[in-house]
Amino acid sequence: MEKVDTGRRLEHLRTLMREHKVDVYSITSTSATHDSEYVAPCDARREFICGFSGSAGYAVVSHDQASLATDGRYFNQAEKQLDGNWTLLRQGLPDVPTWQEWTAEQAQDGGTVGVDPSLITAPDARKINERIVKKGGKGLVPLRENLVDIVWGDDRPARPSNRVKVLGLEYAGKRYEEKLDDLRKELAKSKSAGIVFSMLDEIAWLFNLRGSDIPYNPVFYSYAVVTATEASLYIDSSKLTQEEHSHLGETVKIRPYSGIFEETQQLSQSLLKPKNVDDGTPPSPRPRFLLPTTASWALTESLGGEEKVEEVRSPVGDAKAVKNETEIAGMKACHTRDGAALIEFFAWLEDELVVKRTKLDEVQAADRLEKIRSKHDLFVGLSFSTISATGANAAVIHYHPERHGCATIDPKQVYLCDSGAQYLDGTTDTTRTVHFLEPTEMERKSYTLVLKGNIALDRSVFPRGVKGLALDTLARQFLWHEGLDYRHGTGHGVGSYLNVHEGPIGIGTRVQYAEVPLAPGNVVSDEPGYYEDGSFGIRIENVIIVNEVQTKHTFGDKPFLGFEHATVVPMCRKLIDTNLLTDIEKDWLNRYHAEVLEKTKSFFEPGSLAAKWLERETQPF
Repeated sequence: MEKVDTGRRLEHLRTLMREHKVDVYSITSTSATHDSEYVAPCDARREFICGFSGSAGYAVVSHDQASLATDGRYFNQAEKQLDGNWTLLRQGLPDVPTWQEWTAEQAQDGGTVGVDPSLITAPDARKINERIVKKGGKGLVPLRENLVDIVWGDDRPARPSNRVKVLGLEYAGKRYEEKLDDLRKELAKSKSAGIVFSMLDEIAWLFNLRGSDIPYNPVFYSYAVVTATEASLYIDSSKLTQEEHSHLGETVKIRPYSGIFEETQQLSQSLLKPKNVDDGTPPSPRPRFLLPTTASWALTESLGGEEKVEEVRSPVGDAKAVKNETEIAGMKACHTRDGAALIEFFAWLEDELVVKRTKLDEVQAADRLEKIRSKHDLFVGLSFSTISATGANAAVIHYHPERHGCATIDPKQVYLCDSGAQYLDGTTDTTRTVHFLEPTEMERKSYTLVLKGNIALDRSVFPRGVKGLALDTLARQFLWHEGLDYRHGTGHGVGSYLNVHEGPIGIGTRVQYAEVPLAPGNVVSDEPGYYEDGSFGIRIENVIIVNEVQTKHTFGDKPFLGFEHATVVPMCRKLIDTNLLTDIEKDWLNRYHAEVLEKTKSFFEPGSLAAKWLERETQPF
């Protein structure tokens, strides 16, 4: 990971700040107009201005200082990528200010903070403005022209305009017309004028379309507006062929992507006028637009401001997170094929490193895994850049090896592989940590404690209504007993041939995980870990599906829920200390390995390298 010299970029930015009369400028995460965790190269403004490429972080620049705030997943990466012009704010550590606090401090003597209103949500804008004013600053002001884009100039990549494709009913499981009907029922309940969507995965799911504008995420640049009588998709028409037009038919109007702000303003004005009355009675209350809390400040303003919109958690986001029967079947099927790919990969890698003593670097291993995956049915591409990490690199939670500059895999050290793929019938995300020779006592203990947490969450049973926040400690408890922990969430939602990180559900301490209860049909990851900086890292990740389970009693007449795992890849035998496992945990592990063997053995020729490796790794303890 090489540092970028940001001195001249910051100098240019500060000149622009003076011209626009702002004292502080905020570059909010990598999330662009559509609040995407992953972005196209043209929207990687934060990475351009500071050099940090992680998926989460906020850059803030004043006339004499610059800071980058990120969470524990990226501390090591940020240290390696930031040059001397930047201060790293390690979020979540004691006595370290949040990026909002740091911003307010920089503006405390009557300063003004500027931001691109299309890159920050209205709720976030209000909160930071209140903090700035409370600290003695003038407040937050919207700058329609993005200052980083000006600094970037002609070198900024163009926005992608790739073709959009229809996702067949055999994969989607539900016609988009039915989804619109369900959405309109929600609009009727709330007596709203309509709803505007900007989240790309929500739009793709709603209309049963997929794209490729964002790396690893099958989505496309668009907006959508749905009212009781109309549905409009704002998209560059060049992305659509006759097939997509036929799919959408007369039900969905196609509008230009660039016209969203002007047209929502016009729509708001036409729909929100009070009805004329002649009988002297006061006008009836104005219907308001629903606007998901993920929408931008600019979109809120185009609809007439806070008074004319009702900020809500997206009903489409909630519906998308509950997979239908077709989507569940697809997730199970693609994870079985993906598991076979990983089994073949680990068998090959062990043979190359230990038997043939081949020198392989981290990127070469990742390339081989992608090639193996690509042979399987319905493969589209990767769901994120593969984390292929040997030794100390495995302690960098979101490490990404760089071609021609990464480490050679050392069979005497831990190897961590966090990877996933997009298939037409689902999205995968699996992490396995392995050792090819003799692990240390601490490596085996750490792995086993993490495995115990993974098993505990997988085996958990809980009443309907429980939220992901309440389950987080199940995966951490064994590490906590040893005074250990990890600086990331335990689980995130997973899309169905969509984003590998999907809200609003998850398992962890994030605020949103305390808002939405888990429900049958949710698909989440189960991924505890432990990381020893400069030495090794451990993570075990399965994708699990929420199901209703049968219990002896039903307290309060509430159904009880549990998990079913979709991932079928063996755990690493060499890293398991069976003395630390209970009989229940050993039984779970043996049953899991029997399931892995049964579901994947048909992919391999008897006696082949992969078949032998699979049989060895799934032997009962």
